[in-house]
Amino acid sequence: MKEGTIHNLVTGFESSFGGAFAKEYHEITDVLKDDHVNIGGFELNITYHDENIEIEFHQINCVYTHMLGHDCHSIVAGEGHADEIIAGLNGYKEKGYNLILSSHYVPETLKDVETKIDYLENIKRLAKESSNAEEFKEKVKAKYSEYSGLNYLDMTAGYFFPQA
Repeated sequence: MKEGTIHNLVTGFESSFGGAFAKEYHEITDVLKDDHVNIGGFELNITYHDENIEIEFHQINCVYTHMLGHDCHSIVAGEGHADEIIAGLNGYKEKGYNLILSSHYVPETLKDVETKIDYLENIKRLAKESSNAEEFKEKVKAKYSEYSGLNYLDMTAGYFFPQA
């Protein structure tokens, strides 16, 4: 937690909130590295990604992921990243998970997975139809006017349309 995305978030929060943010890092004493573990009688499959993990709870037909958010913008680092997310979500469909848990959102279902796949396909299309980040954001906001997470949309626009 001394570097990387989490460190940068905490540093940003500390700056944004003028020091009124708990910035202490807890000491990490144990790190789970196994792909398959049994915790409390649950057989878990763990997939380690660069900055997060995915945990499959086969016994209850459930998966934990960082975030899905069927009615919230996501941080999408370009078309390739969108395709990676779509592939992962299609994996959830293939495995038939009936519950998706996440760090930042409510419990969701495979219907929500379909909604997010459609969203990702649409933002790829809207990016191709746009000439710059502002045009892209306006098109996405028009299509997804009820979505929360406009700050995520700003970040996504920055990835699809990096400044020269």
